[in-house]
Amino acid sequence: MLKQRILTALVLLAFLLPALVVKTPWPFALLTLVVMAAAGWEWARLNDGGSLSMPLGAVLGIACALALWAGWGEAAPRLAWWIAMTVWVLGGVWVLRGGVAAWPRLARALRWTIGLVVLWTAWLALANAKAIGLNFILSVFCLVWSADICAYAGGRAFGRRKLAPGISPGKSWEGVWSGMLGALVVAAIWLAVDATGIVDSASLYQRIATQLGYAGLALVVVFLVAMSVVGDLFESLVKRSAGAKDSSGLLPGHGGVLDRVDALLPVFPIALAMVSL
Repeated sequence: MLKQRILTALVLLAFLLPALVVKTPWPFALLTLVVMAAAGWEWARLNDGGSLSMPLGAVLGIACALALWAGWGEAAPRLAWWIAMTVWVLGGVWVLRGGVAAWPRLARALRWTIGLVVLWTAWLALANAKAIGLNFILSVFCLVWSADICAYAGGRAFGRRKLAPGISPGKSWEGVWSGMLGALVVAAIWLAVDATGIVDSASLYQRIATQLGYAGLALVVVFLVAMSVVGDLFESLVKRSAGAKDSSGLLPGHGGVLDRVDALLPVFPIALAMVSL
């Protein structure tokens, strides 16, 4: 299993790193378009898509391609980020409160639509973040990754109170607090690096600190970490309702695409909403 995980990670990095480093944004937009189309297929499979799963994934890919053709891959309407944030905050709370049993009771078409819209706005935000600059998109990625790593470590060391035992038994409130603290430390370090002037663009942290001050930055970081947890729990809920351990087997040793991007889905559009204030 470990060997599979390492090999899969190396293959993914071989595609991802060049697309990230190159200055022009379209290679990254195209790469993530393919990834999101695969995630759309996984979502449909988890939600009783059956033979329609592949066509629904293709529909998502076409929707992303149309947005790219329209120029939204570099400058999407700001309203998209605020709509996505509203859907994630209100819809996420509603879905998680309903629990695993309530999700399958929603109409299939509604479940498909929710997933495809969420994935489309996430792709749009990823493409726009890359267009802003490498430093900016990496700062958003690292916020989620640092929170996830610190939450895992904090949960293992101090976890006592379960966060959502019916959805993800391994998560604890102590892990959430640890993730938030870790993300705040990363934000402080990133601001120090930004101050050196060696980066290609302002990071998420620098933009928020300039607009809202350091107290505002701390609140935004904590909010984004909380939303990354919502994204993670949402995908776990959908998998549990489908009786699946992983979203698919597309990534040997890692599960599926949704398993790797679940926490990123709400964070990127909400981050862009924050910097558009």
